[in-house]
Amino acid sequence: MSATLETDEHKALRAAVAQLGRRYGREYLTKAVADGRHPDELWAEAAKFGYLGVNLPEEYGGGGGGIAELSIVLEELGAAGCPLLMMIVSPAICGTVIARFGTDEQKRTWLPGIADGSRTMAFGITEPDAGSNSHRITTTARRDGADWVLTGRKVFISGVDAAEATLIVGRTEDARTGRLKPCLFVVPRDAEGFQRHRIDMELQAPEKQFELVLDDVRLPADALVGDEDAGLLQLFAGLNPERIMTAAFAIGMGRYALARAVGYAKERTVWQAPIGAHQAIAHPLAQSHIELELARLMMQKAAHLYDTGDDIGAGEAANMAKYAAAEACVKAVDQAVHTLGGNGLTREYGLASLITASRVARIAPVSREMILNYVSHQTLGLPKSY
Repeated sequence: MSATLETDEHKALRAAVAQLGRRYGREYLTKAVADGRHPDELWAEAAKFGYLGVNLPEEYGGGGGGIAELSIVLEELGAAGCPLLMMIVSPAICGTVIARFGTDEQKRTWLPGIADGSRTMAFGITEPDAGSNSHRITTTARRDGADWVLTGRKVFISGVDAAEATLIVGRTEDARTGRLKPCLFVVPRDAEGFQRHRIDMELQAPEKQFELVLDDVRLPADALVGDEDAGLLQLFAGLNPERIMTAAFAIGMGRYALARAVGYAKERTVWQAPIGAHQAIAHPLAQSHIELELARLMMQKAAHLYDTGDDIGAGEAANMAKYAAAEACVKAVDQAVHTLGGNGLTREYGLASLITASRVARIAPVSREMILNYVSHQTLGLPKSY
């Protein structure tokens, strides 16, 4: 199968999710934000149809697909105006890592619940002083008998209030070299010494952001996910899907904004014809459409490479897809707001809040500058600048 062409099954999935998204839409998500609650009804219905766990193994209640299928789900919900951010975190990152590297017990404990939406898991990697430099992570894990003890801080962690546990990236000392290496741990929400503090964000989203404090959090030996000597491999097994799904999130948002602008440009008449007849309006919208389509092609390539086991190829393509999708999304939202003029800044039309939301894809989970560093160094072979 070509990485850039969708199968009939993919097209059917896209159409079905789009239909579900239209039944909820932007107003539903906006009301959830205003009410200070999570989009539980949409989450439950997406789970019921098997969309949330479409990438997880069938033996644990999943759909047996991959990130290609999961990215379709998120993109189409986004295009309908009601994306589910926790899809990036729970099934894409945590579900993938546990499915690939978890023990049989961890798989039995977590995957069925993640697949059917009844359980969610957050992901904690970002730290106040580390930024995009994962080598500066200071959250440490030390052995104490059979237990692990975690100490450190995390910041900008999504959905911790709703998640039963958080997959925490810590570092532990390599017995052979004495150097610190990354390891992943499942930390239950009610673990003693595990504290969360909500961060006040301008971003209007039902999923809240938190700072976490781990104050000598004691965990049993089986909280460690996978092999302690393969932590870096396991970490990137979660980060590549995160980038691909962030691309899906951005493409969906860009498509939603563009559709609103196109609809408005067809109807809004100031002189003799609808404003969409003017090239100054039509051409930028056409450019946005092209850029979103191109970003989707790279996203599909990245998902295909990842799902077929090419982690190195997927890493390059996932970074490129995330970069392209973020840029296309920001431009599409900006042009949509501009097309509507003053109406683009009203709550009635619902586009102004996307100005802030669209910036997220440029910043998280890795900044566009770090992606350019990756491509210049890894792909082009230029000397490292950092």
